[in-house]
Amino acid sequence: MSHGNRMCARFSLAFAALLFSSVFSIAAPREAGPVILIQNATILTVTHGTLEHGSILIKDGKIAEVGPAIKAPKDAKVIDAAGQFVMPGIIDCHSHIAVEGGINEGSISVSSIANIAEVLDSDDINIYRDLAGGVTTANILHGSANAIGGQTIVIKLRWGQPASKLPFEGALPGIKFALGENPKRSNFSLPGQPKRYPSTRMGVEETIRGAFTEGRDYKNSWDTYNKRVAAGEKNLIPPRRDLRLEPLVEVLEGKRYVHSHCYREDEILMLLRVAKEFGFKVRTFQHVLEGYKVADELAAAGVGASTFSDWWAYKVEAYEAIPYNAAVMTRRGVVVSINSDDAEEATHLNQEAAKTIKYGGLTHDEALKLVTLNAAIQLGIDKRVGSIDVGKDADLVIYNHDPLSAYAVAQKTIVDGRVLFDRDKDIAERAALEKEKKDLLEKQKKAAEKKPDEKKPDEKKPETKKPDDKPKPPSDAARRDGGEEMVDSLAGGAQ
Repeated sequence: MSHGNRMCARFSLAFAALLFSSVFSIAAPREAGPVILIQNATILTVTHGTLEHGSILIKDGKIAEVGPAIKAPKDAKVIDAAGQFVMPGIIDCHSHIAVEGGINEGSISVSSIANIAEVLDSDDINIYRDLAGGVTTANILHGSANAIGGQTIVIKLRWGQPASKLPFEGALPGIKFALGENPKRSNFSLPGQPKRYPSTRMGVEETIRGAFTEGRDYKNSWDTYNKRVAAGEKNLIPPRRDLRLEPLVEVLEGKRYVHSHCYREDEILMLLRVAKEFGFKVRTFQHVLEGYKVADELAAAGVGASTFSDWWAYKVEAYEAIPYNAAVMTRRGVVVSINSDDAEEATHLNQEAAKTIKYGGLTHDEALKLVTLNAAIQLGIDKRVGSIDVGKDADLVIYNHDPLSAYAVAQKTIVDGRVLFDRDKDIAERAALEKEKKDLLEKQKKAAEKKPDEKKPDEKKPETKKPDDKPKPPSDAARRDGGEEMVDSLAGGAQ
């Protein structure tokens, strides 16, 4: 590389670094958020009833005060929510948004080395769309191709922030398990390729049991090593690290939550038995469409259930699902949430929760808990989010109607005391964004049409044959000989 090129490269790198640092400094959250006063609203606290014509004061990203009449501090931004409803931000306990490059490491059945946190995509437009539906927190899960899948992470939908700012501070990480059709590959076999183990339901159980047997032995080897080091022994060789088993040790130690995909009652009970055998707890059963059949067992085990409102019959395992599932489990003492498992479904989880009033007779507050406080409890973040209480994070949604109404549309979504979605602002900016899109497409089109026949400096045009150089039709003898060769060829092919 010449001296001039090296200088140019250094300048480019320096400029890129400066640009990178300036962009991320803009994106980084400020130490102190704005002071906001929401007033004249119907406040749905979830934990202590409904406050009519109430106010919420937000300072430094936290709920500072809730009451019937709060005086606006100096320089506070006032949001007049007269005739509107404020509820805690929706928490989606089963989401796959904000992930770059796929959610399934399906090559092996124990893929605990894979980690969703490493592939977070803060530019995924579904973050913004889910904010528009009132979602402020989501549990981002690995897929269900594996008996023991990849590591999971809880994020806040901080649209506009880099990926490093998305994780929910202090929330325990998780790991995805799966039972039934998906991990035994009922629907994913490729013709001509050998089936991956396991290919049966009993194989799924044994895969989980085998992995935890290894994990327990691995934990014991490290415990023994650490005990000998603490006793003062010298020159010890530590056990060899196993990145596949370390997340399972965290499960055994209660430092990582298990979120298990499941459908059938027999498999739900199976995993509860395996968990008891190895001394860990399943934090949530996901989907759990036959949970109503074993609700007492779920309640006794202290396991959360994160389900759909009324999805069923989309595959054999889902045939015995009922829309009363969430209500039945709730009445039996299970902590239940309604999740999305789908970016579009997440935009109306408030309405999905409302279905449990019709199917099961849950109260208004019980239905709201299915997408707020209960989901927060399942994820271990209920001390910070899930209800409108002083001291909790200011993650709130303002609706134009009661959130459990089919007419409810989110007007503003607030995360950490900052308005990240504003419907009025969104609508006002659409024309300008559409014009910008149109201009960019036109510019791209003109660039593609510019000098289409331009050739490279040393490129030569291909020689074109003159009319006299055209091949002459074959003679009758040639046609006859060629036809015979073709007949011979076809005959040989048939043999």
